[in-house]
Amino acid sequence: MKPVGRSEILDYVTYGEQREAIRDSALRAKSVRRILVGEYFTFLFENHETVRYQVQEMMRIEHIVKEDDIQHELDTYNELVHPKGTVGCTLLVGIDDEAERDVKLQAWMGLNEHIYAKLPDGTLIRPTWDPRQVGDTRLSSVQYLSFAIGEEAPTAIGIAMPGIDAETELSNAQREALREDLTAD
Repeated sequence: MKPVGRSEILDYVTYGEQREAIRDSALRAKSVRRILVGEYFTFLFENHETVRYQVQEMMRIEHIVKEDDIQHELDTYNELVHPKGTVGCTLLVGIDDEAERDVKLQAWMGLNEHIYAKLPDGTLIRPTWDPRQVGDTRLSSVQYLSFAIGEEAPTAIGIAMPGIDAETELSNAQREALREDLTAD
């Protein structure tokens, strides 16, 4: 999948004028790529459109207009766009209670090693991640993962570790969206 290019990013004013239509399209793309696993885990698989939307929203919210700052946003979010056969996702660990969240994020330090995408033949593909996201004493509640799967979409996303045993079977629409992303140039 091609990274989002600078020429695809609208200026602040033009984006404001077109935001509603762009937002609706991006939210549709996100909805089919959002996979809830267990009680606390949301996997949001990213693609070209969702990354472009994220960059535009950051520019809008933070009033980013300088070219260097725009390029920084592009560089940052384009890390979620992966080559053919690989998909990237944002894993959000959602625990509202701050004390409970702190305890669980400490206990779940090795979480990323226990996450998998299950292929139709039962093969489990483990993600890769940037080790900078994992602290010395606790896991960050936002993780950026990458799954090198090939061209066939997974049938399920899951976590199998002590204290967490959760798997979500993907719908046909979710599998089709991921297949499109896996095969995009």
